[in-house]
Amino acid sequence: MIKKKSYFLNSTPLIILAIACLLSGCTAALSGRYGEYGQTKAEFAQYVERVFKMQNSMTSEMMEMTDENEDLVQADQKMQEVCAPLNEYATREKDKLTIAISLLRRVEKSAVACEKAAQKVQMLLGHK
Repeated sequence: MIKKKSYFLNSTPLIILAIACLLSGCTAALSGRYGEYGQTKAEFAQYVERVFKMQNSMTSEMMEMTDENEDLVQADQKMQEVCAPLNEYATREKDKLTIAISLLRRVEKSAVACEKAAQKVQMLLGHK
């Protein structure tokens, strides 16, 4: 009796990976688009860098503040919370540490919220 080789078992890991990917929302990465705006990888990298610089600038300004405006303090706390994945990514990249895919996904999902939080701090500081 000749047994046929089963290709199902060989492809099972790929099927599981595809299902997990679809459930976790990585279809954007598969299509070559990133973030809420569906940017290319290069565009998204530039966008994230701009957001990080703006958020970092607002953090620096907040450190120099002497008076404590409650709305500003709350906006800054919110910005720090929302931008935490981006800051973790920047720190790990600077220190040349490995960066988990899960962190990249959190950065991708939080970049727009981080930008908006930084813009709110910027506005409360009297910019623009």
